[in-house]
Amino acid sequence: MADTIVDAVSRALDEAPPRNFRETVDLAVNLRDLDLNDPSKRVDESVVLPSGTGQETQIVVFASGETALRAEEVADQVLDGDDLEELGDDTDAAKDLADETDFFVAEASMMQDIGRFLGTVLGPRGKMPTPLQPDDDVVETVNRMKNTVQLRSRDRRTFHTRVGAQDMDSEEIADNIDVIVRRLEASLEKGPLNIDSMYVKTTMGPSVEVPA
Repeated sequence: MADTIVDAVSRALDEAPPRNFRETVDLAVNLRDLDLNDPSKRVDESVVLPSGTGQETQIVVFASGETALRAEEVADQVLDGDDLEELGDDTDAAKDLADETDFFVAEASMMQDIGRFLGTVLGPRGKMPTPLQPDDDVVETVNRMKNTVQLRSRDRRTFHTRVGAQDMDSEEIADNIDVIVRRLEASLEKGPLNIDSMYVKTTMGPSVEVPA
């Protein structure tokens, strides 16, 4: 096992065979001593990575008026109330949107309608929108979410999350992993004792164990 997180990342990058596409770098986390059949014990955390994800993050904003205009500067797509109703009538289109979007943001006043029209699509995927309060800056919120990853175990002992891209610096990726580990240790019932092991790898490369 590598001595440090940086060592593990460096090995994962060095041992990855050449590919003709830009690979992501992922972290696999194996949990232990948790009853994941109990939803309250599951991991479900949003973490802002200090060095960014190294990848494009697709963000859709539900908004109207001035907020919608400002959101167009930074979001991949901005939808209003009429668009929301149309999606509610077209389940296939709603599923496609949910699958291709990393995060949704919505004005708080639209959350009830989003629950009514899209709750059955977004809810099971863990993609209900982040509510945007009247005093929140939509540009700031979207830019922050572009560097955000979701840690979600559901009922499985092992889960994965993106921590960077192959062309990022090892130290940058290690910083991202360190923030994720700290968040996990703070949120898990028994802290680090609930983490059995962790591995870092590129999309197609070999796994390298990350030291606890």
